[in-house]
Amino acid sequence: MTGQKLQVIPLGGLGEFGMNCMAIRYGDDILIVDAGMMFPDAELLGVDVVVPDFSYLVEHKELVRALILTHGHEDHIGGVPFLLSQVNVPVYATNLTLALVERRLDEHELDEEAELNEVKTGERIVIGPFAIEFIHVTHSIVAAVAVAITTPLGVILHTGDFKVDPTPLDDLPFDLHKFAEYGRQGVLLLLSDSTNVDRPGYTESERAVRPRLEDCFHRAEGRLVFSTFSSSIHRLQQILDLAQEYGRKVALLGRSMLSNTEIAHNLRLLDIPDSILLRPQDIMQTPADKVAVIVSGTQGEPMSALARVAVDNHKNLSIRPGDTVVLSARIIPGNEKSIYRMINHLARRGGDVIYGTMNPPVHVSGHASVEELKLVLSLVRPKYFMPVHGEYRQLARHAKLAESIPGLGLQGSFVLETGETLEIDSYGARRGANVSVGRVCIDSGSVDEVVEELVIRDRRHLSEDGFVLPIIAINKHTGKNETLPEIVSRGFVSLEEGSDLMLEARRIVAKTLEGSSAEERTDWGVMQEKIRADLKRFISKQTSRRPLIMPVILEV
Repeated sequence: MTGQKLQVIPLGGLGEFGMNCMAIRYGDDILIVDAGMMFPDAELLGVDVVVPDFSYLVEHKELVRALILTHGHEDHIGGVPFLLSQVNVPVYATNLTLALVERRLDEHELDEEAELNEVKTGERIVIGPFAIEFIHVTHSIVAAVAVAITTPLGVILHTGDFKVDPTPLDDLPFDLHKFAEYGRQGVLLLLSDSTNVDRPGYTESERAVRPRLEDCFHRAEGRLVFSTFSSSIHRLQQILDLAQEYGRKVALLGRSMLSNTEIAHNLRLLDIPDSILLRPQDIMQTPADKVAVIVSGTQGEPMSALARVAVDNHKNLSIRPGDTVVLSARIIPGNEKSIYRMINHLARRGGDVIYGTMNPPVHVSGHASVEELKLVLSLVRPKYFMPVHGEYRQLARHAKLAESIPGLGLQGSFVLETGETLEIDSYGARRGANVSVGRVCIDSGSVDEVVEELVIRDRRHLSEDGFVLPIIAINKHTGKNETLPEIVSRGFVSLEEGSDLMLEARRIVAKTLEGSSAEERTDWGVMQEKIRADLKRFISKQTSRRPLIMPVILEV
């Protein structure tokens, strides 16, 4: 390395959705922008979250100066505990982002070791050779920022996630003036969000949702149940305001929903009207037309609050004919099957389910569409351009979009994937050497339970704790068991068919089945999670071992 070389090193988030993490290196100083996570695909059995492989940062930990966070979504902050457990560096973020990070660090018992620094938009800090300014942008979560990083070779402008909302709910619009100011001064490299590059026009303002929400309040005769992302503070604010206007009490369901609303309220980012909150245990005793419920679980995650409500397995809320359920969130690609299965359950219970694209919309995106992306490019007028945050097809499309803008003066655009690097020096920009990257699978959400490869993890389970296969035959029409649950185990403990432990394990599975509703028993995703959790708890308590548990549900 020479002091005149600038390296941009994506460790996650390019060519994939989630795990956003970018390292910027100049000489012997490294700055990190974001450290996100992604939720695993269905085939990653036993894995809770997936984070980037931070090996590059661990190898150069003495050079890492700070972690800068653009906003508080999990795909940008979810990996922070796993990064800080290996490379403990100062963290800089806005108030809500920092509060959400602090909660995650507390869960991992890392809060006392971390150095957390709150910054405000417009603030400028200096870290080694980097001068960082935080620029206000609008997104689906409040307190989001872009970062302008001034280096000895020029300015790197990282947009973070954004859309250009001219009428945000908090009346704090996207800071176009600051982007234009940097554009006039000269920007060496622009890193820009590519999520919605295939959407023409402009992304609608958050205020566009209000007419549809108002229509829901106006038409609903029974309970109103809203499901939205718990980080969508402005969406929650609109629901609370309308509930007060229409004389409905509001109950909050779901751990993340309760936690995030409490954090936002304490930071005065969410205004909760006096006497509007209703205790969850009072929902069913309150007249249906006087209740609105905000519940987490928009993506149909097994065991989330809404998924349990859908199969009538929530202790505080049951859907009745006449109730209206509003999914005020986008369907994340890959989650369609679980979401539509959940919608089917809600419809069977007599609920009127409102979801998808409508006009006026029940949900708007937090990411910029084509015209906004062109606006940012035209204002910034970068020398070099590198699209970020998206799959390869989106990155490539964003690069072509930049190249198509006449008079931009772009000297080069670079479509990189995770692990590929960009080098800039006095001679220009070019692709550099690749760095070691990958995915690290985390079991049980603990920084100590890293699964580097699923094959290694499975082999370890098989060699040390073995595996247990509960086999259940369920009639998909009636939801009833066709036979008694069978349990097959290998490499676990020496068991005969009639042993006490095996018999008790079969009873545990049978009890789980009996304690589940008919609709739960027809939802294999929910049942697998319930059986796995109950059996894991029983086996761990009885044997202090953790075999790989893979419930097999046969629909007959």
